[in-house]
Amino acid sequence: MAGRKKGKWSRRSQDEWRSLLARFDGSGRGVEAFCRREAISAASFYRWRGRLSEGRYEEEGGPRPTTPAFVELGTLKSASSPRPRIDFTLDLGEGLILHLVRG
Repeated sequence: MAGRKKGKWSRRSQDEWRSLLARFDGSGRGVEAFCRREAISAASFYRWRGRLSEGRYEEEGGPRPTTPAFVELGTLKSASSPRPRIDFTLDLGEGLILHLVRG
C-alpha cells in the first residue's frame, strides 16, 4: 500500500489522520477545497478533527476546557424606567460585530 494514494472508502489510522490534519494546517486551503484535493469527505474531516482535539487534552494531562451554556449578564430592570434602554455590542471576530439596541 506504500506509495498508493488513499481516497474515498479507505481506512486511515489515527496517525494517518494526524498527518492529514497537520497537512491541512499548513495548506492554506479551506476545508472543502482540502477535502476535495485529498479525496476525503468533509464529514470525516470534521469528525476526526474533533475526535483528535478531544484526546489532546487527555494527552497533555490538563483539564478539558468547558464552555458555559449560559452567561449571566445581570438584571436588565431599572427602578427609574419600566423599560430601560439596552445597547449591547458583541465582537465575534474577523470583522463581524453583533449590535443589539432596545430603546
